Amino acid sequence: MAGILIYSDKNQLALEILTAGKLIANDNGLKIKAVSINNDEQAEKLAAKGAETYKIMNPELSLSDTAAMASALLQVTQKLDVDTVLLSSNRRGKELAGRLAQLINAGCLTDVKSLKTENGSIECVRNVLGGATVAVQQVISDKKVIAISPKAFKEAENEVGGSINECEVDIQTSGIKLIETRDKTGDSVDIEAAEILVVVGQGVESQEDLPVIMEIAKKLGGEVACSKPVATDKKWFGEERIVGLSGKICKPELAVILGVSGQVQFIVGIRDAKAIVSINNDEKAYMNQIADYVLVADLKGILPELMKAIG
Repeated sequence: MAGILIYSDKNQLALEILTAGKLIANDNGLKIKAVSINNDEQAEKLAAKGAETYKIMNPELSLSDTAAMASALLQVTQKLDVDTVLLSSNRRGKELAGRLAQLINAGCLTDVKSLKTENGSIECVRNVLGGATVAVQQVISDKKVIAISPKAFKEAENEVGGSINECEVDIQTSGIKLIETRDKTGDSVDIEAAEILVVVGQGVESQEDLPVIMEIAKKLGGEVACSKPVATDKKWFGEERIVGLSGKICKPELAVILGVSGQVQFIVGIRDAKAIVSINNDEKAYMNQIADYVLVADLKGILPELMKAIG
């Protein structure tokens, strides 16, 4: 293993995958390297965490042009002699992982939940078969691109020895041109960052119950999320609140699940919560089997009681 490079367009995710990079680097006697692109703040944060940071500042390089971003990272891997690249497994990071892996002829894994090194190999834990099971997989090619799921690792701690170095690359645009940006309509909530989630399922039969549920979440200091049908079929919430394989993978301290049956596509998005409370009128619901606490009750009657209990 020649070296490890980390990159994410998001500051927080970059600091998380830096932790994963340090784990691999320390086990194999390597020095971690990081790259920031048009982001002075990120470069400073990475250096403060002990990373040998290479800063690319070029207004012609747009984050929205993933082909150009992959080309830039290809040049960085060549200049720094690295054969393993760690990226963040968010939407942009997954696309970038595939493009970069193709350019450097690397094997690629995304949505990695945890990893460890064993005899020089990197063993990655991922959901497979639509989230029905978990597998330990390796990239066996010499060059590797691995995308780490958000919140899989804690933010790296401060460490001496970091540095910031200028890095120049030739910009090879793909023809994509950013015309303008607009604020996203609808919810702007980040359920992946929430420590407490109150999740609405189809067992919540009336939209009239939503104000009470949202107030409960507010009193708990959390956010409201939902299963996919509640957003896509009932249209009660925006898709950014969906928990599950086709939405967000969340790891809150507490998840209060209201009327969710527990299909595997949903379970994969919430099973890593520290504590799960399931409230459902169906005692045989699969959601109840993975919950830490279960209350079999009619939601219509229990919501006012919950509000009263929370105060």
